[in-house]
Amino acid sequence: MENRGWSSRMKAAERRGAIIEKLKNSAEPLSGAALAQELGVSRQVIVQDISILRAQGNEVLSTNRGYVLQHSEEASRVFKVIHTEEEIRKEFSIIVDCGGRIRDEFVYHKVYGTMRGELNIRSRLDIEKYLTQIQEGQSRPLMRATSGYHYHTVTAESREILDMIQNKLEECGFLAPLQDYEPVNFRSQSSV
Repeated sequence: MENRGWSSRMKAAERRGAIIEKLKNSAEPLSGAALAQELGVSRQVIVQDISILRAQGNEVLSTNRGYVLQHSEEASRVFKVIHTEEEIRKEFSIIVDCGGRIRDEFVYHKVYGTMRGELNIRSRLDIEKYLTQIQEGQSRPLMRATSGYHYHTVTAESREILDMIQNKLEECGFLAPLQDYEPVNFRSQSSV
């Protein structure tokens, strides 16, 4: 029995390695169903494998077309912003028009802590899909939990692009001041 357990763990580790390799070598997002079929497992197994890969530090992102692996050569920065719901399109358009990708939206709530939602918005088409989903689902953006204050993790090809995005967000009055209860100065974080 112990040998069977060891064998299945090895298969799982090999399968996760294969998932990473497939994501690295794919120019397009790979769906969970396609990965499941190719690796001979259920889609639920793939979902669990993706969760484990993320916990291991792999930047596997979920998009509406499938999974993608974020390459570490991208620059990344967190922006704290505030605006109305009506200004979401303008804020997102500034970011994607400058060449940024909006990875997520999160809020830091004094009571509940951090609440995060994956976005993976890369284009104006993605913006329209997001806004349609919010409207049709009768859902509300996370920013409502904190009176409009929220954060976005934005990635781009370079720090210069992130600087340009930051300047344009500041020009529009979207950048928000940090408060004492916030645990870190997100704007100073930037990586390549």
